[in-house]
Amino acid sequence: MADGSDRLASLARAWDEAAAEYERYFVPRFAPWVTTAVDALPDALPPGPILVPCCGTFPELPALASTHPGREIVGIDLSPGMVGLARDRAASWPSASARVGDATGLSDDWPGTSAGVVSVFGLQQLPDAPAAIADWAATLRPGGVLSVVYWPAAVEADGPFALLDRVLASHRKPGDGAWEAHLDAAVVAAGATVVRHADLSHPMSHPDATTFWEAMTTGGPLRALANARGEDFIRTAGAEFVRLAPSGPWRHRPRAGWIVARRD
Repeated sequence: MADGSDRLASLARAWDEAAAEYERYFVPRFAPWVTTAVDALPDALPPGPILVPCCGTFPELPALASTHPGREIVGIDLSPGMVGLARDRAASWPSASARVGDATGLSDDWPGTSAGVVSVFGLQQLPDAPAAIADWAATLRPGGVLSVVYWPAAVEADGPFALLDRVLASHRKPGDGAWEAHLDAAVVAAGATVVRHADLSHPMSHPDATTFWEAMTTGGPLRALANARGEDFIRTAGAEFVRLAPSGPWRHRPRAGWIVARRD
């Protein structure tokens, strides 16, 4: 059985391979959630950097740099491929940077010294989400604000993500979502106050089921599964997914979770 380091290496490799397609396909579709997360940070923040754990290709950066000009903004991601694209994006802002690193240990480098933390769709991928968000909250200095958007275990009852869960139910370990109930307590234990914990839903669309499946398996979170199970499995599962999916354009409204917290 692969140990934790092997799992992280496999995950990083999958996102390295997925990075370009993720930027092309998913970054525009996730933009409304990114905008909402960034807008939760007030214009007036205490001194210190804004941290973006699990930054991926750094889609949060343009909005953060616009609303907080001159502020140091640091993206952190496990995948060198993602960080390469993040650095390309950061090249336009001298005060921004991106680094390869463990997004679950930020308080070692920024112990109570950051002005803000923004993360979109990374928390649910981490092995211990409550511990990770507690670590992020612990980086905040008084007056600092955290805004984290994540995919819960149940994203939608009907739609492409729901159908993915059905088709792959017997092929991957199901998530029980128990960690979601511990997020608020973890933030509070780290010294912050939860200001908001709510659902955050925006519309999303895809040209057709085949396009969605290919994007998920080449540029999305199923890239690691595709690497592990091989082309024959992905071809068979993809055919089943398309058979069960509606034809033509597919519109849906997935539900994310959103936590905003402030350190007093």
